[in-house]
Amino acid sequence: MGNVLAFVAIPWFVLQTTGSAAKTGLIGGAFLLAAVVAGVVGGPVVDRLGFKRASIVADLAGAVTVALIPLLYQTIGLAFWQLLMLVFLGGFLDAPGHTARQSLVPDLAGKARMHIERANAAFWGIQHASFLLGPPLAGVLIAVFTPSNVLWIDAATFVISAALVSALVPSVVPRVGTAAAEGRPPGRYLAELAEGITFIRRDRLVFWMFGIGVIANFLILPLFAVVLPVYAKQTYGSAVNLGLMLGGFGSGALAGTVSYGTMCHLLPRRATLVSAIVVMGLPFWVLVATPSLVVTMGALFVTGFALGPPNTLTYSVLQERTPPQMLGRVLGAGVSLSMVAVPIGMVLCGYALEIVGLRLTLAGISACYLAVGLVSFLTPALRELDKPHG
Repeated sequence: MGNVLAFVAIPWFVLQTTGSAAKTGLIGGAFLLAAVVAGVVGGPVVDRLGFKRASIVADLAGAVTVALIPLLYQTIGLAFWQLLMLVFLGGFLDAPGHTARQSLVPDLAGKARMHIERANAAFWGIQHASFLLGPPLAGVLIAVFTPSNVLWIDAATFVISAALVSALVPSVVPRVGTAAAEGRPPGRYLAELAEGITFIRRDRLVFWMFGIGVIANFLILPLFAVVLPVYAKQTYGSAVNLGLMLGGFGSGALAGTVSYGTMCHLLPRRATLVSAIVVMGLPFWVLVATPSLVVTMGALFVTGFALGPPNTLTYSVLQERTPPQMLGRVLGAGVSLSMVAVPIGMVLCGYALEIVGLRLTLAGISACYLAVGLVSFLTPALRELDKPHG
């Protein structure tokens, strides 16, 4: 929930204090750039530290970085470069925590005797539920308390998350072959880092799944971090309406994830992936017409619904094909590589909005999704999605 509150509060804070879409894009780009770097270099650390412990440490550190934003702003003042640095640090600390939580899924699924694809659907269902509830709540809180005060609440949610993981998530015994189990010296760090990247490069299916993820994330994340806040401000003029728009997307993502988790054993993986990518981009043509808020929420619901299967499918394939002792570093490196272009997308979207305007930016994003769907359909490696992995 904390990340979702920040996802709404920080862009609105930047727009309110600077009035600049370009600076909003720079803030989003700083967060994602940090997450990309930390995901790669933090993977071996997650494997060594342990998934549960890494998740707790990341949440507590994230609480500090978020709390510093309103603390400085409300006391001695906060320059834009300082905000940029704090957001970068927050992204750097958040990425290993996400890697750790996702790496817990296979072991927890085994303890619960649940199929890995359904376990991932449950994991992402919780993420999307927070995206459903968080944005409308953030919009209301911003309207009542101001963006800077909402960040105090955001910081508290990170502390609560750390406490819940500590109390409720069982500790996972280090697997044989992990750095922790073997007592590897610190000098092995670079070799472990290289192992994760090499694995991704050598496995054709994993490589192409993340390759498509690079392009998909380049399009979807800047849209929600930069384009939609500007869209809501220009079209509807309210942070509450931005929260409702993102809530429409979140409800669709939750519905799509739950539906896929229920029917995944009946659906062909490749056809599901390609269809979902194409459908994700179509609703943005509706937004070009600047419709009513209800229609906009419906269009974003469709986009969210289509996002559900690819997320679940990507992580399930990765967990199926990755040796357990390498999961932290492969997952961290893979997710980071799939997001490597996102900071560029954040900045480009900010400047595109100022240069060509809102409608042409939305139309361009939608057209790009159709192109990604075509590339996915024509990629031979993705045919392995429907083959059993032995």
